[in-house]
Amino acid sequence: MKGFRSVTTALTRTVAPGAADSSGAPVGGERAPAKRGASPLIDWLIAEKIAGYVAGKGDAPRLTVELAPLANDAARRVVDYTRLTPVRELPPPEGIGRREWISANLGSMRRMLDPVLGRAGEKLGPLKGSRSLGVSVVSTIEIGVVVGFLAQRVLGQYELVLLEETPADAPPRLLFVLPNLGAAVKALDAPEDEFLTWVALHEVTHAVQFSGVPWLQPHMASLVSELLRSMELRIERPRRIRVPSVAEVRRVAAAVRRGDIVGIFTSEGERQTIDRVQATMAVIEGHAEHVMDAVAPELLPSLPKLRAALDRRRHSQSGRARLLAKLLGLEMKMRQYEQGKTFCDEIVRRAGTDAIVAVFSAPEALPTIDELTDPVAWLMRMELPLLSGTAPEPRASS
Repeated sequence: MKGFRSVTTALTRTVAPGAADSSGAPVGGERAPAKRGASPLIDWLIAEKIAGYVAGKGDAPRLTVELAPLANDAARRVVDYTRLTPVRELPPPEGIGRREWISANLGSMRRMLDPVLGRAGEKLGPLKGSRSLGVSVVSTIEIGVVVGFLAQRVLGQYELVLLEETPADAPPRLLFVLPNLGAAVKALDAPEDEFLTWVALHEVTHAVQFSGVPWLQPHMASLVSELLRSMELRIERPRRIRVPSVAEVRRVAAAVRRGDIVGIFTSEGERQTIDRVQATMAVIEGHAEHVMDAVAPELLPSLPKLRAALDRRRHSQSGRARLLAKLLGLEMKMRQYEQGKTFCDEIVRRAGTDAIVAVFSAPEALPTIDELTDPVAWLMRMELPLLSGTAPEPRASS
């Protein structure tokens, strides 16, 4: 733990606003680290160092399959099935390491968070110095640990800055984390070409979604902006100690039972926005899961084995990893992604592929958090014709 102690020592020394950056060395040898910025509440340079320490580099065998042909073939098949036509060229696939994935994601987070954190830091009042230092230490360590933990597990990602307009210097990227892919191929005893084809289908589906549905990025960006505005108000608002009401105690208890730790700290208005974000993300991920299974059978003889092995991988973490996932809300997130796939599978079964096209016809067509678990209610709201023999069953009264 010597390395981690040195990082946290450096954090407490340098995290104060206006501190000079004496380090110019690249992190992990893959990309220069984030520069220390003006935000007093997160030190991005130290967060990147912590994330790199937590993630490690991985020691999986080198992959031999070329990504570009896989991605090109996947794009053609995904467009044919989804009937989504990209309005811009899809980004080329990039094979990267964990450190570069960390750098890319922290860069995207910084673009979204720095404006909010900068304004909030200016409004902290007379306790700005000491209070911002305390907040910065906690926030920086938390972000570093979370991103480092995720960097150990993510296989691929369509990386997109969720701003209403894509920054010219931060175009979307199609990323594949090679150490994690190699480790997964080995752990799952899967054919390398089939496994990478399957992962490519999933990530390319995300690229097609955001480039083929013009309103999707600004819609997600507006929801994220709404949450960030709430966060800014929360940082500014002074905290007062008071006895919680019975309703608040019950809400916290219910959140703990669901594994929804984030829900403990959010207001009712924030909870509603989070529900909309989670419902949208569940559909985006569930749609990709549905497409990869719908398109894959003719390509992947081992599809049933791959699906079973990947599901086991998602649910067979160590005790420490499962605890961290629960605290971060990732277990709940995985359940929602499973709900998203089940939703997409069910509406296609009942109404054909026209239903999957209708999901992305307009922001209002997206299912609500309740409709995710009641696909029939969504089909009825959308007034889509059902296939013969799939009439909706009446819901049992409770």
